[in-house]
Amino acid sequence: MVENPFDVEIRVGEVLEAESFTEARKPKMTKLWIDLGEAGGEIQSAAQLDHHYDPEDLEGRQVLCATNLGEVRIAGFKSEALTVGVPGEDEYPVLVEPEAEVPLGGLLF
Repeated sequence: MVENPFDVEIRVGEVLEAESFTEARKPKMTKLWIDLGEAGGEIQSAAQLDHHYDPEDLEGRQVLCATNLGEVRIAGFKSEALTVGVPGEDEYPVLVEPEAEVPLGGLLF
């Protein structure tokens, strides 16, 4: 767990696989398997994305992930990163993603 918010590492990953996470208590959750390239390999993340995105449409997208916050278990699923989004008008997350394709694992600065 980071002590200072400026110590958070936000890296670029590619969604390898996504599926609806119906076992989670929060509505519209999605399980994500994300490739961070050589910087971090394959990780898992749970995010409340089903409101704006169909899981199959997430596969192949580049996303930003906070990677050094620690891990949590959500309904038995290990979430190792926070997939970065901002609330839309309906308060559900909209992904923050690179405008152009960039190398996996790249660190936000």
